[in-house]
Amino acid sequence: MEQKKLDFNSIIGFILIFGILIWIMYQNQPTPKEIAAEKAKKEQVEKAKTAKVQEVKVAQVINNPVLGDSLQLAQLQSTLGNFAYSATLPSAKESFTTLENNLVKIKIANKGGYIVEAILKKYESIKKGSGQLVTLIKNNNSDLNISLQTQDNRTLQTKNLYFEPTLTKVGENQILSMRLKAGANEFLEYKYLLKPNEYMLDFDIRSQGLSKVLNTSKDLDLEWNLKSIRNEKGIAYENRYAEVYFEYEDEKIDYVGQGQDKEENAEKVSFIAFKQHFFSSILLTSKPFEKGKMFSNNLVNDETIDTLFTKQFKANVPLAFNNGEIDYKMNWYFGPTDYNTLNSYDKNIEKIISLGWGIFGWINMFIFIPLFGFLSSSVGLSLGIAIIVFTIIIKIAMSPITYKSFLSQAKMKVLRPEITELGEKFKRDPMKKQQETMKLYNKAGVNPMAGCIPALIQLPFMYASFQFFPSAFELRQKSFLWADDLSSFDEIVKLPFHIPLYGDHISLFPVLASIAIFFYMKMTSGDQQMAAPQQEGMPDMGKIMKIMIYVSPIMMLFFFNSYGAGLSLYNFISNLITIGIMVVIKKYVVDENKIHLQIQENKLKEPKAEGKFQRKMREMMEQAEEQKKTQKKK
Repeated sequence: MEQKKLDFNSIIGFILIFGILIWIMYQNQPTPKEIAAEKAKKEQVEKAKTAKVQEVKVAQVINNPVLGDSLQLAQLQSTLGNFAYSATLPSAKESFTTLENNLVKIKIANKGGYIVEAILKKYESIKKGSGQLVTLIKNNNSDLNISLQTQDNRTLQTKNLYFEPTLTKVGENQILSMRLKAGANEFLEYKYLLKPNEYMLDFDIRSQGLSKVLNTSKDLDLEWNLKSIRNEKGIAYENRYAEVYFEYEDEKIDYVGQGQDKEENAEKVSFIAFKQHFFSSILLTSKPFEKGKMFSNNLVNDETIDTLFTKQFKANVPLAFNNGEIDYKMNWYFGPTDYNTLNSYDKNIEKIISLGWGIFGWINMFIFIPLFGFLSSSVGLSLGIAIIVFTIIIKIAMSPITYKSFLSQAKMKVLRPEITELGEKFKRDPMKKQQETMKLYNKAGVNPMAGCIPALIQLPFMYASFQFFPSAFELRQKSFLWADDLSSFDEIVKLPFHIPLYGDHISLFPVLASIAIFFYMKMTSGDQQMAAPQQEGMPDMGKIMKIMIYVSPIMMLFFFNSYGAGLSLYNFISNLITIGIMVVIKKYVVDENKIHLQIQENKLKEPKAEGKFQRKMREMMEQAEEQKKTQKKK
């Protein structure tokens, strides 16, 4: 009997264990999304293997001198179908055609028909005087490929096939036609046109007579890859501003973002920009792509090792057939990420420069950019002096606001003894104290918010400067005093070690800016504490200000150490001028005795009508008082 019971229990145990295993297997099975992703990954790997095998086969057949013409053609046809014709032409070899004007040098390869070198002739890379020109494309860091689906079920990659070049000139314009031929009059054509004094090329993609060669039921897939080459002194700083921007759906601008494997999808894409802080490669189209997939991957994991490239960019867009053929009018831009240069093309591409949103962007577009451009080009000042003059003009323009702020602080300081007296008188009734304090403000004609509003008005200008200076192309490789490049950090000491968040060097302008901020806060904190007495139930602002006097300069020191010297210089001069304006206002403009007399006179007059803020505060206090009385009755 016990044996039977044991056997029965064992069976039940096995059933439970089996059930648990089935449940675990069910819970751990891949989701449909994971299965689809794995399938797509396998298909991508298989496509890559097939393309590589195909490329090897084509190379073997084309470059094999032993094969006879007929045998070679037969093998090419078995691999390439109709496009075997292109591999039999004299152009089926490693050869290049160069388009060049006084600004850019563009080299296009027969194999793939795309740009394999783009050099900017007016700008030096990394450091002024290096002799090395800024290079956007070189040494296979970029390619352009169209995946061709043929009617005989072949998938061919244009980057592996040979195009036939034809170079002509019309006036001063250079025109290069690159044709991937499927017959004497059947081809896919890339057409490049370079004008003098232009960074922008015309770029057309069209087909002729391929409606019977290609499968036109599906769009062609165009893929553009670029591994962005480092061109600036500080790779981490440059990498911070290297991003993919794109325009979609009637002039909306967006970007992919920083980090690893970032991706964005959009519809009606009209341009894609691979931005590299101060230089950009941009593909534009007059007929928007129906959709686009943009990809960015950070390549700088360790800035002491990863020193050649900043980001891996990729874009995929469809090319739609129209009556069995492809016809797209496009442009390439290879040039500086300079606001005025980009804006001159009237194609909205200046929006890839981050100037801030809303009011911050307006300040930069309508005040900072025109004013700084006038000082640096029209007046002809050196860039360092231009920054100083620019800062002086901005601070003088803001001085009435600064004056209002200090005047309000002075009034509050004069009223402080009376406010303290009210605090002692009504220390057991905080609500009554607040009400009487508001009455005192109203009688004296003092607005407690008057000191805050001017400071709030100045904040947008401060934030706008943080956007403007890192984007100011004019500062690139321009020296001032000890700084050899105002767009990068002004290193005076190279450290033998790396400090987290700080770096491996000491920049002097951030040190000076931090010292100026310390003295500015030291001067203002005393007045603010005297002007604004401690409110019951509120944090002790005096203690907070004492802490901020030391914390703010340290934060600024760390923050600015790897930033451009131009921004640090602006902040240093800005704080120096503010300190000077404070000294002048306090010593020669604001007279506390006169303010005291004026306040006493105001008290004798009929109280002014309450402002909206004061009325709202009074109503809130009265409501709180009523609630307090109600609670006491309960």
